[in-house]
Amino acid sequence: MTTDSTGRITTPFDAESTAAQVVAGVDLTGRRAVVTGASSGIGVETARALAGAGAEVTLAVRDPDAGERTARDIGATTGNRNLPVVPLDLADLASVARFTAGWRGPLDLLINNAGVMYTPELRTPDGRELQFATNHLGHFALTTGLHPALAAADRARIVSLSSVGHLDQGIDFDDIDFRRRPFDTRLAYGQSKTAQVLFAVEATRRWAADGITANAVHPGAVLSNLTRHMSQDDLDKAVASGYTFKSPEQGAATSVLVATWPGLDGVGGRYFEDCEEALPQRDGDRRGVAAHALDPVAAERLWQVSLDLLTPAGPAQTY
Repeated sequence: MTTDSTGRITTPFDAESTAAQVVAGVDLTGRRAVVTGASSGIGVETARALAGAGAEVTLAVRDPDAGERTARDIGATTGNRNLPVVPLDLADLASVARFTAGWRGPLDLLINNAGVMYTPELRTPDGRELQFATNHLGHFALTTGLHPALAAADRARIVSLSSVGHLDQGIDFDDIDFRRRPFDTRLAYGQSKTAQVLFAVEATRRWAADGITANAVHPGAVLSNLTRHMSQDDLDKAVASGYTFKSPEQGAATSVLVATWPGLDGVGGRYFEDCEEALPQRDGDRRGVAAHALDPVAAERLWQVSLDLLTPAGPAQTY
């Protein structure tokens, strides 16, 4: 592991690196991974890079047919056909429960990649705001449900995909589901992505003794199915603010790096972008990590709130 003068973790890679480049030389033979949302966008390239390094990669997807097509494609390009496809709808807690109940054996790498962005005001059958429910709560249920499998592995790693959008909103604990305030899709998305970082902070605190570390990453701007709800005006503003859109292979690089780079053994509770640990955000910048996303008090509170929200769907986890 290398650090700069501030103690921030740096790597030999950067914003232009691809997932294949960061995993080159890493042998994942015998390791098992789960990638959510693995049938589109950067999820495909994340799964491809892990499979190319020899891992068994479970494609956890809403559309099994799309998952099977992706598995065939990855198998053809990597020669690794150890690519189970398992249905998973993160907005449906019953679907998450079926996935975790069906898992057998240890799990080395969990990439919480799936997500939705800038959706209209929609709610799950449980009444939760869709972006928070999908991006955070579904992944929270999945990860806590897989805790025994992660603990059974050797130095398991969790990678949760956040976004620069986390800069826009912390957690409104008094109105997570926008029942009192007017719905704002950008703030709802930002809140859900802050939750992904806070989850990494608290999961590492709770589970480091089990050999489990969790980190959050911002993949960069990638034009994919995720951005389908963005207007042309949103896209134009992103370009005007200095955004450079990455290819899916580049967008997957930070996730794959944080999941596999040997220099990050034992490192958790951090936020990475462009293949290195992010600096604290400075006023006006659309880079870096906001202080509200690394707040340990908010992280512990969100964990308990998340457990409470899951209770109606079944017995609360205590991990």
